[in-house]
Amino acid sequence: MIMIRKYQLALFTALFLFFTSVALSAVFAAVVSERTSVMGMHLMNVGELEEVKPLISHGSDEETWQYVTIPFILSDVEKADEWQEFFDDARELQIIPLVRLASRYDPDSDSWIVPTRRDITRQIEVLSALDWPTKHRHVMVFNEVNHAKEWENEIAPAEYAQVFLFTSQWLHSEQKNYVVLPAAMDLAAPNGPVTREAFAYLEEMRAAQPDVFEHMDAINSHSYPNPGFSSDPYRTGQNSLRGFEFEIAYFKEHTNKDFPVYITETGWEDNARTRYRLHEYYEYALENIWSHSQVVAVTPFIFRGDPGPFSGFSFVKGDGTPTRQYSALEQALGRVLGSEDQWLSQSE
Repeated sequence: MIMIRKYQLALFTALFLFFTSVALSAVFAAVVSERTSVMGMHLMNVGELEEVKPLISHGSDEETWQYVTIPFILSDVEKADEWQEFFDDARELQIIPLVRLASRYDPDSDSWIVPTRRDITRQIEVLSALDWPTKHRHVMVFNEVNHAKEWENEIAPAEYAQVFLFTSQWLHSEQKNYVVLPAAMDLAAPNGPVTREAFAYLEEMRAAQPDVFEHMDAINSHSYPNPGFSSDPYRTGQNSLRGFEFEIAYFKEHTNKDFPVYITETGWEDNARTRYRLHEYYEYALENIWSHSQVVAVTPFIFRGDPGPFSGFSFVKGDGTPTRQYSALEQALGRVLGSEDQWLSQSE
C-alpha cells in the first residue's frame, strides 16, 4: 500500500509539474486536448515543424500538444499561403504557435525599424484572416525593446508603450481570441547608451502610460542562465533561469494579477563550461524551475541556429544532424517526462 501511494504521488506530481493546469489550458492554450506540455522550441522559419516535433514531444504521449515560438516579420504579410500551410501543419502535429511580431531589419543602421501603425495593422489583418490551429491566438508585440538595436537604435519606453497599447487594443478588437504578450525584456541588460535595465524600462513605460500593463494577457519572458548564457541552473538572481519570478512579482505589484508566463527564449550556450553538464542542467530546470505553476510554455532558443552567431545555441547543425544541445534536452525529457509510463505501470 505504501509503495502504491508513493507511485500515485509521483504520477500526480509529474502530471502537475509538466503539463499546464486545466485552468491555464482552458483559458490560454485552448487546444482540443487539455494535455499540453510545457516544453517547446524557438524556431526561425515556418519550415521546421516536422523536424522539431520529435524532439519537443520526446517523453510525451500522442495526445499531448507542444509549443513553438516563431517570428512573423513585416515581409511575411506577402506570404499568407506559406503561413496557412504552417498553421495547417501545426494543427496536424499538435503544436501551438506563439507568434512574435517583427518589423524589418535595416542593414544600414544594423537595427530593426520602428513599426508604423500601418505596418502593425497589415500584420494583424493577415494573421486574423488565417485559420489558426488553436482557438486562442498568441501574439507577442516585438522583441527585447530595452536593446536599442531592436528599436531603430533608440531606447524609447514611452514610444514602445504607445505601440504596445495600439497593437493590443487592435488585436483585442478583432474578437479572434488573441492572447497578447508584450515584448520580452533582456533581464541581464545594464543601464547604458544602447541598453536599459529591464525594470527601469518597464517603469518608464508605466510612467508614460499608467494602464499599459492592463492590456497584456500574459508575461513574455527571456529567462537565460546568465552571465554569459553559461551559468548553472541553481542561481536565483534576476539574470538567472528564475528571472521570470522577478517579472511575476513586478506585474503582480502593479496589476494585482497572477499572469501566466511564456518563457519564449532561454537555454545555454554550448561551450567548455557547459557542454558536459547540459543534460544535467536541462533535467534540473524541467524538474525545479520550468515546473513553476504559472509557467505555461518554455521554448529554448534556438532550434536551427547553425551556421552563424547562434551556433552554440543550436539544437541541429547546418546539415540537420543533432548537436549536444539536442541530445541533452532529449535525454532530460526522456528521464523526466518519459518516466510517467513507468509510474503508471507500477501503480497499476
